Amino acid sequence: MNIDTVIETVVEKKPKIVSVVGAGISKASGMPTFRGEDGLWNNYRAEELATPYAFSRDPKLVWDWYRARMRILLEAEPNPAHCSLTKLEEKNISTGIITQNVDGLHEIAGSKKIVEVHGRIRYRRCVNCDHFERWDSNEKAQKSIELPYCPKCETNLLRPDVVWFGETLDSQSWQQAAEWTMQSNVMLVIGTSGVVAPVSTLPIYAKQNNSLVIEFNIEQTPISGYCDYSLFGPCEETLPEFTDKLIERMK
Repeated sequence: MNIDTVIETVVEKKPKIVSVVGAGISKASGMPTFRGEDGLWNNYRAEELATPYAFSRDPKLVWDWYRARMRILLEAEPNPAHCSLTKLEEKNISTGIITQNVDGLHEIAGSKKIVEVHGRIRYRRCVNCDHFERWDSNEKAQKSIELPYCPKCETNLLRPDVVWFGETLDSQSWQQAAEWTMQSNVMLVIGTSGVVAPVSTLPIYAKQNNSLVIEFNIEQTPISGYCDYSLFGPCEETLPEFTDKLIERMK
């Protein structure tokens, strides 16, 4: 697909863009999948660790796994794809970013209008009260022996502020994602497999709302059939090209 043709179609819409983002955008930043940093974690599946049941049964094991992931995350930086979405926001072309990622790299890249539907790994919260805090520091990531307790409750554990398997999405976050989808007329679907519900339904809603849907991925996905255009290749290459040409064309 010729990217210039896509740009012309977008410009004609006088675009209000919403972006739906998956793990593929952070691959070039060196982000891990659910597997850990060494062979130890290859003995576990994510579904065995990222669950309320696993945390209740063995909170130390779960926290050791998350600390291993945080040590990798602390080395990661936003890549050109993250920065491209920040540019769209700065030019008032973007309605917002709906991300399935928990890595916080959009915020670090400078984006402000973000909905993190699966939570934020850089934060942890009390299992009982409303206390939450950041924990993305080398000091806190290295403390593999200590279990973190809530400084407010004192007797209750803190847990990562992410949505685990078997849990529902935060209703306010999902409502915001739905509103941005309906308020936009162009949707960028970036680096997502298109199989994780309910986020996988957003391109369908966008299409029903007469939005232009453009996919950025390395290969076809279940979402491809709903897209007006699919731009295949590493999104850290295709998205910056698209963004820069769009911004230039809209001057």
